[in-house]
Amino acid sequence: MSLIYCPVRDESPSSASPSSAQDGHAPAVPSRRHSAVRHRWETLRQRVGDLAIQLVDDPDVEVASWRLPTDATAAGRARRLVGERLSAWGMENLSDVTRLLVSELVTNVLCHTCCGDLVVRLSAVEGLLRCEVEDCDGTMPEMARPSAGDEHGRGLRLLDSLACCWGAERTRQGKITWFELPVYALR
Repeated sequence: MSLIYCPVRDESPSSASPSSAQDGHAPAVPSRRHSAVRHRWETLRQRVGDLAIQLVDDPDVEVASWRLPTDATAAGRARRLVGERLSAWGMENLSDVTRLLVSELVTNVLCHTCCGDLVVRLSAVEGLLRCEVEDCDGTMPEMARPSAGDEHGRGLRLLDSLACCWGAERTRQGKITWFELPVYALR
């Protein structure tokens, strides 16, 4: 099962279903990392039509990944590592929003799972930044409806407001919750 949110969808009858896992067939996963990234972007382009990035034959792919222990320092470490990598990639304009959203996803792992560690991944292809947080719990995230006095329950609403699209996908070991930000939108 996959949960995917994109604010713009191709409404034509020939558009692919948002999740091939819902009909019981797992999508084919390319074996190489480059192929996996290309597959994600091609799938995204199919889902959101003209707003997605058109890939060239050999896209310039930037990738970073960190395994972090699920302790009280995880959210702060994730924010710092993401900020440093975005600066190295020349994407400082995305730093504040990306650090806020990655902090929310890491905090969700800390509050709602019993995992020993988590993985934070960043990838950038042709002006689109993708951030993934992987954990060992297969429970899919659900958007809460907090009352005015509640201290929790707003993380996915922030994600929904600030990211161009986001979602969660089950893995053999748990799930990956992800979001994407277009570089051009925040300049």
